[in-house]
Amino acid sequence: FGESLERALGALEPPPTGEERRLISLLLPPEPKRRHRPSGAHFEPGQIVRHVRYGYRGVVVASDPECRTEERWYQANAHQPDREQPWYHVLVDGARQVTYAAQTSLDTDECLLPVRHPLIRLFFTGFDEGLHIRNDRPWPGE
Repeated sequence: FGESLERALGALEPPPTGEERRLISLLLPPEPKRRHRPSGAHFEPGQIVRHVRYGYRGVVVASDPECRTEERWYQANAHQPDREQPWYHVLVDGARQVTYAAQTSLDTDECLLPVRHPLIRLFFTGFDEGLHIRNDRPWPGE
């Protein structure tokens, strides 16, 4: 992803200010806490996960029904999990890193603390009961 992801994220509009969010919330019905998971997906946007091999924790920001990377990237992946399963874009806690992980590489994280990442406010509106609340801003490429 690298530079193309950085450019795509840099082209997004800044998130609304607190006052703008307050005004918007007065006009819209409350957003449901959880969204429907895509078919076959174990994790949903906003859910906190932990990578089973590398141990990092993060929050799911988006998912794909199968791996959508170029073959070259996939072949460079040291462990090459099956492409034919859901893959997740994950904001890594305490870092600026965004990972793309296979469903079999992730597990639910039991820690109820929010994830700290510079893009949290861009894609989430809050945190409640161990779940980041996903907004409607699409992930680049969706």
